[in-house]
Amino acid sequence: MFSFNEIISTLQNDEVIAYPTEAVFGLGCNPNSETAVMKLLALKKRPIEKGLILIAPTKEFLMPYIDTTQLSQCEWDIIEQPTDKAITWIVPTTPSTPAYLTGKFNSIAIRLCKIPAVTKLCQEAGFALTSTSANLSGQEPCRTVQDVISQFGNHFPVVDMPTGGRQNPSEIRDIFTQKILRAG
Repeated sequence: MFSFNEIISTLQNDEVIAYPTEAVFGLGCNPNSETAVMKLLALKKRPIEKGLILIAPTKEFLMPYIDTTQLSQCEWDIIEQPTDKAITWIVPTTPSTPAYLTGKFNSIAIRLCKIPAVTKLCQEAGFALTSTSANLSGQEPCRTVQDVISQFGNHFPVVDMPTGGRQNPSEIRDIFTQKILRAG
């Protein structure tokens, strides 16, 4: 098992980790590292065109990726509103946000996540995390540390902390229309 400091070092060295989110474990890396994101996409066998979700405990970690000129205070209030379910918001992105994060879209998926592991990871690493479910292609998403070890092996860096205990993955909504793109 990796210590928390080893997990942070792994993130800072352009590698992929597994960590708990609201319902399942996620695979994450430094979104500012194309090398790390490419490793994550290869591990998941996920096409780059799909784009990725970015999560962080506060909006400050996400601001470099969001075109803030297109969001009103009302939209920020919606994004920051605590809810009984995890909601991922599709928001406009800055021109400088890399295509390896946005895929074929001119928007990016973001989520404020208050799970203690995510808060601690972002604060210690100094950046938001990419987030996609921790599972190999065709397998169920991992809900426990043991699930991660079963799918990825004993030497895969995983944060040994609990998920938020929710049953469903995050709902995905468009910030402007409130249209639900994935039920949660």
